[in-house]
Amino acid sequence: MTIEIEAINALGRTIKKHTRTPNSFVRRTLIGCTFSLIFFSSAMAESMSYGYELVDGHRIFYREAGVSSGPTIVMLHGFPSSSHQYRNLMRDLSDAYHVIAPDYPGFGASDFPPSSEFEYTFDNLSKLINAFLEQRGLESYTLVLHDYGAPVGFRIATQHPDRVDALLVQNGNAYEEGIDPNASAPLIQLWQNRTPGLEEQIIANAFSAPALQWQYTHGTRNPESILPDNWLLDVERMQRPGQHDMHLDLFYDYRNNVEAYPIWQHYLREYQPPVLVTWGKNDAFFTVEGAEAFGKDVEDFELLLLDTGHFPLEEQGAVIAETTRRFLQARGIE
Repeated sequence: MTIEIEAINALGRTIKKHTRTPNSFVRRTLIGCTFSLIFFSSAMAESMSYGYELVDGHRIFYREAGVSSGPTIVMLHGFPSSSHQYRNLMRDLSDAYHVIAPDYPGFGASDFPPSSEFEYTFDNLSKLINAFLEQRGLESYTLVLHDYGAPVGFRIATQHPDRVDALLVQNGNAYEEGIDPNASAPLIQLWQNRTPGLEEQIIANAFSAPALQWQYTHGTRNPESILPDNWLLDVERMQRPGQHDMHLDLFYDYRNNVEAYPIWQHYLREYQPPVLVTWGKNDAFFTVEGAEAFGKDVEDFELLLLDTGHFPLEEQGAVIAETTRRFLQARGIE
């Protein structure tokens, strides 16, 4: 996009030079060229493509946009969402970056293999997404980590620290102090003793349509401004046979993420990737203390606390996009 911007500026200087010329045809032609170039640049920045990558026998859906020659940003989604949650951030950054966001198996538009064929653990999700990135030929990237994206992304980062340019964390936890013990009480109980009764309680309280809507609207300043497509898509996906079992398996496996926190913290201390945390401070599950904790282990650390909920992009997307751009450019990732 740098070439197009320079061309627009050059045309602007030429138009200014000829504003006093009696030849109105010249002025109209130059102005028309400028608007055409602006339109072309805008269309290039906002273009989005969608596709599937066959990884270990599973079709992984992804959306992709931006400048193929630019630095890559990999966006890893959370529960109960998909790459859909990054639709606006991808558009906002696509003028200068190559942005790509996959759906995990069982989520979004990716294949949903039965648990008899695929064990739903965070180890397996990360292995599949890492293989996806390798098949796409991505050897260097910045990781965006939201919610489940943190355990998936940190596993990839600890295995391939040389590939990670920076971490952009959005309400994705890596510290025990980031877990609210009251809001997460049913989950903690599940880790300690997985029983059918507790599973039914979680299904009723976490997987219903109102509960999925609450994930997006709780803690927001203006719930009416949150796009209903978010939870309507999740509700439709959640109604597929086997979805409750899949999500319960991942809820249960989340205990292994907590056990891995010291490993991820060691990675941060040893490799010191630049870390930007943009965090919805009204999140019911992941606390502000969890956001601040990254600063204990990382020297190049920035924190932006936002007055919103668990999905900060839905209400503060423009702020996050501009902060992300500034953060990366200041570190030569442009």
